Amino acid sequence: MTLNTVPLSLLRAFEAAGRTGSFRAASAELNLTPSAVSHAIRKLEDHLGVRLFLRQGRTVEMTTEGQTLMRHVGEAFDTLRSGMEAVSTRAPLLLRVHVAPSFATQWLAPRLQDFLTANPNVEVRIAASTDYANFSEDLFDADIVYAAAATARVMPGMVRISLGEETVVPLCAPALADRIRRPADLLRETLIHSDNKMLRWPDWFAANRLNTPTPHGLRFDRSFLAISMAADGLGVALESVRLAEREIANGRLVAPLQGRSVDLHYLAHFLVYPRTSQANPLITRFSAWLQQKLSIQTEDRQNYGPDS
Repeated sequence: MTLNTVPLSLLRAFEAAGRTGSFRAASAELNLTPSAVSHAIRKLEDHLGVRLFLRQGRTVEMTTEGQTLMRHVGEAFDTLRSGMEAVSTRAPLLLRVHVAPSFATQWLAPRLQDFLTANPNVEVRIAASTDYANFSEDLFDADIVYAAAATARVMPGMVRISLGEETVVPLCAPALADRIRRPADLLRETLIHSDNKMLRWPDWFAANRLNTPTPHGLRFDRSFLAISMAADGLGVALESVRLAEREIANGRLVAPLQGRSVDLHYLAHFLVYPRTSQANPLITRFSAWLQQKLSIQTEDRQNYGPDS
């Protein structure tokens, strides 16, 4: 028996035993007897010329060689399962979405159950990182990107859909709001900076005809961190009302200058996917759901100032 002729049943018994840590558990999963699993693994060991498990009474422990083989065999079986699920009509429909981290944390995650309720046969897999979806490797079906990356992500053969205009305003905890009555009051407050945003404090001060103060305070590379720190009372953040919607709704954040300053507006996030995916009904459903939820939010997000 050569490597090319090792029966898949032997590797299957080994993978199940290695994953479950028990010949008995593996036998129950494979609908075999424990002795049949043990025999299959012994046969594989004889073929490879190494011990894969140390047998101690009713317990087994994987050897170093077994652990090495398990890493490769486990990955191979995971790939096989994914392939079977992808083509099986009985498997849940899988939607794989990459999302900009702050949008994922602040907006998408709190609403995802609504999409799943409306689409009970759909499984959603979300990845949120600073990288962007590589569609050429078929790891994702769609990407929700931040505006700074939107142009770079729209290559030939790609579709880009704007997720609407966002309003950017100073936000702080209610305890700080009473002493902020006009734009100039922010010159003496601790400002929280989001370094990777397109619109920052210099843009807001310029729009309100003020000189930008010397940078000081707290700096973060993600909006969700700035929003969290502002809600904890550490200073004033310049953030999207959309991303801070939960904190505004529960009263942890207010916009102290609502109606007394110039707000900033821009197209901040985009849904991007390959043009070849337009026929994918999951993409169509997800895109329509996003736009519906965002239009509802646009109508409901007006009251974000402090209580009068």
